[in-house]
Amino acid sequence: MSISLQHETVLLNEAVEALNIKADGVYVDATFGRGGHSRLILNRLGQAGRLYAFDKDPKAIAAGASVDDPRFELIHSGFEHVATELAQRSVGAVDGVLMDLGVSSPQLDEAERGFSFRFDAPLDMRMDTTRGQTAAQWLAVVGETDLKEVISQYGEERYARSIARAIVAQRTVAAITTTKQLAQLIAAVIPRHEPGQNPATRTFQAIRIYINRELEELSIALPACAGLLNSAGRLVVISFHSLEDRIVKRFMRELSSSPELPARLPIKAVDIPAAKMKLIGRAIKPSEGEVARNPRARSAVMRVMEAL
Repeated sequence: MSISLQHETVLLNEAVEALNIKADGVYVDATFGRGGHSRLILNRLGQAGRLYAFDKDPKAIAAGASVDDPRFELIHSGFEHVATELAQRSVGAVDGVLMDLGVSSPQLDEAERGFSFRFDAPLDMRMDTTRGQTAAQWLAVVGETDLKEVISQYGEERYARSIARAIVAQRTVAAITTTKQLAQLIAAVIPRHEPGQNPATRTFQAIRIYINRELEELSIALPACAGLLNSAGRLVVISFHSLEDRIVKRFMRELSSSPELPARLPIKAVDIPAAKMKLIGRAIKPSEGEVARNPRARSAVMRVMEAL
């Protein structure tokens, strides 16, 4: 079962403005999704400009077929492979990279993807459905301690131990293969949960992050994308939960600061290595109007960095 909801790109204008696009520049949309950012970037580019977009979701790749533009190429790959894929196309440097993290609305709204507890569907959760282990397959074999650590670390769920114990106990009776089974199991274990939030929210997030290696891939992609930037090139990152934003914030802060040197080291200020990047403005969040139109935007945070 699928439902079709209008997909609204989060921070669309703000993100593209932050790229500070040059008409003849080369840009990367590292997370194509349904192409909202890519289409606006193409509108800002001149005939000599170029845009490379990436996505590992086969349905996003299929949706990208509608973008008929010689300046555009959509690549079926995760953003951790951006530098390698561009090198194969003889692209060594770019003028801007946009990373819109998290799960897209179509992924959440298509029941068969298994991302949401709103539907009873196969427990899949893979962003790239052509490869890798499904959430159901992983839950069938993972040890209780490892499962508890995933739920605790990636979901920041305080009842992680109880949930992990219940999942391991349940699979000795019957395999957990659907989103409804998992959501009901979690709801039965958690004594209290945040008002307005489904008790399965944090655990579903944790399993999805683990199955897709989201935080590991982000940690690989950030330095790779920053290393591609020309002078004055910009890295724009939109994150949707605290774990992502913490990684982005720490990474940008480190690159925009001069390296720490041992105390009392006899070195002139002019000889201290300069920072490689500078932060552009403060973190940006969606306006009240955007959140009213698109409640899924409420947790978004955008950070921008420029190469020196």
